[in-house]
Amino acid sequence: LGVPTAKHRTFSDHAEARRYLDEIGAPIVVKADGLAAGKGVLVCDDLTTARAGLDEIMVRRAFGGAGAQVVIEEFLPGEEVSFMALTDGRTVVPLASSQDHKRVGDGDTGPNTGGMGAYSPAPILTATLQDEIMETIMHPVVEGLAADGIVYRGVLYAGLMIADGRPKVLEFNVRFGDPECQVLMLRLRSDLVDLIEAVLDGYLVGCRPEWDPRPSAGIVLAAAGYPGDPAKGDVIHGLDRRSPSTESAVFQAGTTRRGADVVTSGGRVLTVGALGVDLRAAVANAYAAVAGISFRGMHYRRDIGHRAL
Repeated sequence: LGVPTAKHRTFSDHAEARRYLDEIGAPIVVKADGLAAGKGVLVCDDLTTARAGLDEIMVRRAFGGAGAQVVIEEFLPGEEVSFMALTDGRTVVPLASSQDHKRVGDGDTGPNTGGMGAYSPAPILTATLQDEIMETIMHPVVEGLAADGIVYRGVLYAGLMIADGRPKVLEFNVRFGDPECQVLMLRLRSDLVDLIEAVLDGYLVGCRPEWDPRPSAGIVLAAAGYPGDPAKGDVIHGLDRRSPSTESAVFQAGTTRRGADVVTSGGRVLTVGALGVDLRAAVANAYAAVAGISFRGMHYRRDIGHRAL
């Protein structure tokens, strides 16, 4: 379909993949070609790291059956942006922009995760760039599916890398992104159910979601050990002590109930989000809400929104 993306090759033979790595050099991206809970992507700055990552995926099977095949891609420099749209198979309606933070550590360091925080809107995604994304990526994909007899109705999520003002696709999802969806829900003034029913009924044409003009930010609170094997069963304190004045919200993800307590049950435990008069205020409000919450081994990034700020 001519959708811009990274140059890549796919391998099911470890030795062939290793030879290709040595031939192509670094930086390079090695991906487990299967479901890996958002953690099967290794961005490798040097060949030693790339070889070790390939062994981890294909030999030691760190991601199980997802590592039976790998995709080796060129490294795309730039800024990552999440672009979500709704489609009823014909009409494509873009949602507000957001930017995710994939690496576990401050300054975009450490291993990739499913996302450690997000904010909306993303200043890098201008109206002109949105038009280009719709024209070169979103519409061609929906039209291509229709041409193959697939009337796709739902969320079409493109994870994009923006370099020199031009977009390239890192990934597609057919669902809302997490934690990007949470920061969008803080800003969405329209009724989400109405939008979803328009998608299902095939009457999305003319629908335009209404957004709160204020920015939003969300901080993921992760369990000890994440993005590896997370600790579970730790009591979460402070869920009932948030100030409503910051217009904050706590979205529960890796949680469950144990008697009267809410306890951790996954890697990314909570997303704590807030609105603000500007992005700096939204981030400050979100961190203020985080300050009242605690559980054993809790960790989170302290630089959410740093690219925009």
